[in-house]
Amino acid sequence: MSFSIPWLSLFGGMLLGVSALLLLLINGKIAGISGITNGLFGSDKSDKGWRALFLSGMVIAGAISVYWLGVEIPSQPNGSWLMVVAAGLLVGAGTRIGNGCTSGHGICGMGRFSVRSIVATCTFMATAIITVFVRFHLGGA
Repeated sequence: MSFSIPWLSLFGGMLLGVSALLLLLINGKIAGISGITNGLFGSDKSDKGWRALFLSGMVIAGAISVYWLGVEIPSQPNGSWLMVVAAGLLVGAGTRIGNGCTSGHGICGMGRFSVRSIVATCTFMATAIITVFVRFHLGGA
């Protein structure tokens, strides 16, 4: 068995960290995707520009990684469409209940040593581990 360094993942993680740091230093905002998206559709019109640019940059970067770097995306989700929709709704509800998502808590909050974010990220990860275990070992998937 040989080991190779996942350069694209390493580079992507570095870009995430740099973009989160720059947004915090320049705008004083946390790079939590659910909060950025929520603010884009909110009533405050003063900061919609940077939010739209940030989200557009994420989509454009994804397209670049597929077309120029050859990153493959799954052609079909692993499960029924009903399960995919239900999972998306549960993730949305979880971000609302947890007052943020893994990008805000896991990248930005933990980087600032926020106890609330550390607890939230541990909760996210524990829930993900339990969900995968139940689905693949107890659910017969």
